[in-house]
Parts: sequence; structure tokens; C-alpha cells
Amino acid sequence: MNNEHLILINSINRAIIKFRGIYSKWSNEQNISYHEMLVYYMIREYGYCTQKQLCENYLLPKQTINNVITAMRKNDILTYAEEHSSGREKAFVLSTKGHQYAAPFLASLNTMEHRALELLGEDKMQSLTNLMLEYDHALQQAIDESKTGL
Repeated sequence: MNNEHLILINSINRAIIKFRGIYSKWSNEQNISYHEMLVYYMIREYGYCTQKQLCENYLLPKQTINNVITAMRKNDILTYAEEHSSGREKAFVLSTKGHQYAAPFLASLNTMEHRALELLGEDKMQSLTNLMLEYDHALQQAIDESKTGL
């Protein structure tokens, strides 16, 4: 890899790490862990979450997510949702206490993300999303090819 390509790849990686770091910092300010925030994020998007969804969407270890879900259930933040569960895949939703607990920081998250969208603009946000998904696909393809020796 030539030096210009290396600089470009490093810049992309730094940007991604900083992006995730902003969410991590925000989570800490809300007194929740980054992984717990991902649970709320998924529930905000789908209305429920499963451990499998969390692991697949965020590429996190099963044990990490199991620990987060278990702690949130123990604290009566999450409750089992039979209507969204399927077979061995258990789904969870916010309990009444969970809704009350999460409402302030979900409102803060919505405000923060909405403002960032306003600052960047919808067109740029859509382009960024499309490019990141393309990069994700290309990176996964390159990893897969390296495993098979192509």
C-alpha cells in the first residue's frame, strides 16, 4: 500500500473511532454504558431488541450483550416480550420503569442527532450512510477474499 492510501485508510479509521467515541462520551454523560446505549438505540428503532440482533448489528460478543441484557432485566429496565420472540430468540422491550428511566436521555439523543442532521444536511447524511455501507461491504469482501486466498 502506498503512503497516500495508508493516510486515507488511517483517516477513515480515525473518523469512525471518533464517531463512536462521541456516542461513548454521550453515554457516559448519561450514566449509562455504551453497550446499554446500543440496547436503547435498537429499541428506539424497532420497539424491541433481541440479543441476536444486537450482536449481529453491532458486531459485539454474545457474552457482552448477555451481561448487559441480564443487568437491565435485573434492574427492571427491560422485560421479556413474547410477541416479538421467536423460538429460542428472546425479545425484550422497555418496562414501565425502563420507559421512565430512558425517556430523558432518549430525548437528549434525539435532539443531538437531529441537530447534527440539520448541521450536515439530509443529502450529505444520506451520502455518508451510502458510502459507509459501501465501505463496509468492500472491507468485508476484502477480509473474506483474504481468508480464501483470492
